[in-house]
Amino acid sequence: MVFSATVVCVMIASPGDVAEAREATYSALNSWNDANATNRGIILLPLRWETSAVPETGNHPQDILNHQVVARADVVIALFGVRVGAETPNALSGTVEEIEGALGSGKPVHVYFSGAPLPNDVDIGQLSALRAFKSEFQMRGLFGSFANPDELRMKIWQAIEADLAKVDVGSVSAPAVGGDPVVIRVQPQRDTSIKTDGRGRISSKENYSLEVRNESNTSDAEALTLATASDRIFQVWEPTPRTLHAGQSRRYGFYYTGGDDPDPKVTVSWVENGEEKSKTFSI
Repeated sequence: MVFSATVVCVMIASPGDVAEAREATYSALNSWNDANATNRGIILLPLRWETSAVPETGNHPQDILNHQVVARADVVIALFGVRVGAETPNALSGTVEEIEGALGSGKPVHVYFSGAPLPNDVDIGQLSALRAFKSEFQMRGLFGSFANPDELRMKIWQAIEADLAKVDVGSVSAPAVGGDPVVIRVQPQRDTSIKTDGRGRISSKENYSLEVRNESNTSDAEALTLATASDRIFQVWEPTPRTLHAGQSRRYGFYYTGGDDPDPKVTVSWVENGEEKSKTFSI
């Protein structure tokens, strides 16, 4: 069934020690959609660095995440276990920087601390830093706690409902047909594969690919194809046009011979709301 909906982007922020809580939050957002999206015309779009960020160079990794993920979020849910996370140039940790960035932009931020028993291998330095941050944050607002994933799921629903009650979602103008514009990004990738022949000799091979991503929240890039005029690039991607759905990425392999082409380019073509579009990228 096709229906119009307002998309609310919800970022899940945390250090790396709360994987179960992250999955519980992701599950809570999706189950909210199952129960409410059709009749309320609202979709919660989870944002996680694992799936919502693309490889990029030129800045500190946290700056890239801030630009690609935090800036897109309408709501931020931050989770802590026994670690505060790795320090960044600007904050106590990446998660703390994401919290501060969202608060500075006036976005709702919900912070939850795990109340589960401490593990035997707890990092005392990380735990002390986390407790200091928790004490400091307590002076600025309320935070929540959770004993297990089921309790966290319930609290996520409560937080989302509180956010939606403050915003007249129905007053948000419906997007034009097709939703927001398609935004295509192309990121070159390179990795090395190692293999051993029957005599135990080791050889390596450089593998090149292009990661093509549709960064639109709602619009699909239909009949998407790639092409290049460079005689240094040999395409191995399939010629069949493909639909690249909103928020989706696809990887295309190619051979690059190097040589004298200082600025190899690839052109991505697609159909958007019945209109043919294209963009050329340097790779």
